[in-house]
Amino acid sequence: MYREGRRPIPVPANVTINVDGNQVVVEGPRGTLARTVPAEMKLTRDDGTLNVERPSEAKQHKALHGLTRTLVANMVTGVTEGFQKRLEIQGVGYRAMPSASGIVLHVHFSHTVDFPAPEGITLTLE
Repeated sequence: MYREGRRPIPVPANVTINVDGNQVVVEGPRGTLARTVPAEMKLTRDDGTLNVERPSEAKQHKALHGLTRTLVANMVTGVTEGFQKRLEIQGVGYRAMPSASGIVLHVHFSHTVDFPAPEGITLTLE
């Protein structure tokens, strides 16, 4: 995991990243995300990439290096592709059916479980 911070973050053409001190704002086609990163970490822009640099080889700085890089990379993913969570249901008697408010799960209880979709979240079944 200690090498994660060294990988550059690819920045697509339709994404803008504004760094003001330790405040990072990422804007893209799916919205805007903002985050305060640790003040020790330095963000530098190169040709289409963003790099995170640490000030020293201290254990705390190594930990923050990988964390900061991952958080900013996830922000770029969020404003371009969006986030997804996949649930795979396996087994006899386990089913999921779409409903008007979300999905209805049959997961081996004596009753069905109605799972309404939170606002801004889209649920799909394959």
